[in-house]
Amino acid sequence: MASEFIQPLDSLGPVATQNGSDQDQDNPAKKDYLEGRKLHSDGEYTQAAIAFHNALRGFEEQGDQAGVANASDRLGDACLARDEYAMAIANFQRACAICEKEDDSFSVLALNKKMAVAYRKLGDQEKALELLYDTLEHFRLTNNPKGAVEALIFIAETYTEQGERLKAADAYRSVASIHSRFKHTRLAEEFNQRAASLEQHE
Repeated sequence: MASEFIQPLDSLGPVATQNGSDQDQDNPAKKDYLEGRKLHSDGEYTQAAIAFHNALRGFEEQGDQAGVANASDRLGDACLARDEYAMAIANFQRACAICEKEDDSFSVLALNKKMAVAYRKLGDQEKALELLYDTLEHFRLTNNPKGAVEALIFIAETYTEQGERLKAADAYRSVASIHSRFKHTRLAEEFNQRAASLEQHE
């Protein structure tokens, strides 16, 4: 379930202004970046990490902050795939800092989700929850029930890992109430049952 929550970004907001022009073919950093994406999708994570690292250095030399953000994000993805969680977080944080400067909240949100996964893998559930609650608050403020449901499920899983069954149950009940509001009766019942099951084992 967690994997649904962290789809890789095709490009962070700032880079969306770059189009696949002929100039890209003459840009070694861009070529490394595209090569890294291909390697990553082929499951060649070590080679992808090298390509993204080279792209990152190239973008740095060019002073291309959008490129740096994208390469950092993708390098983080490759590190995550290689179970190098601390390195993944460092790269995601770098991308996040650039996106915050650009006021690109969509990309910050996506990066927060990925960092939360990495923190969970490191056993730092507290830090993961901090990021997830920030994300949940954003979804509430922007009236995005689908995003709120995804965040709450992730929060429930994180609490379960911590052994905080009642808090996990609360999160599932919140998911159920959102589904109820939209007349998703079957899903509401499913999440209420998950909550009840956790409460019984408490």
